[in-house]
Amino acid sequence: MKKVKENSKVFMIGSLGYSLIEILWRGFTHWTMVLTGGLCFTLLYHLNNKLKRKPLIRKCILGAGLITLVEFMVGCIVNLWLKWNVWDYSRCRFNLCGQICLLYSSLWFLLCMPLCFFTSFVKKKIWR
Repeated sequence: MKKVKENSKVFMIGSLGYSLIEILWRGFTHWTMVLTGGLCFTLLYHLNNKLKRKPLIRKCILGAGLITLVEFMVGCIVNLWLKWNVWDYSRCRFNLCGQICLLYSSLWFLLCMPLCFFTSFVKKKIWR
């Protein structure tokens, strides 16, 4: 039960945090991005805590890859299959099916830098 509570809190932090970032970046968000942000942050939280002694660059590369993979899977469902058109990267260079692109994967890498420290902070301060 303790793990469920911890994961629920981490998911909520990620949901709210990502929604805020997306609203600041694009001016709006979609409910599927609230769920996707929560999932990504929960996965990053566990990845960073499991690899806490590894170099920051390695955690950022893995984190960016993880976010890009989740974004691709969600994009295939909500944009290609359900045709909700939540986002479209087809005008960006080096995109895959308009769902992911090199530019945003690079931005996820940069975002993972502060998130590595933030996930450690969350683990140490909130669940002591």
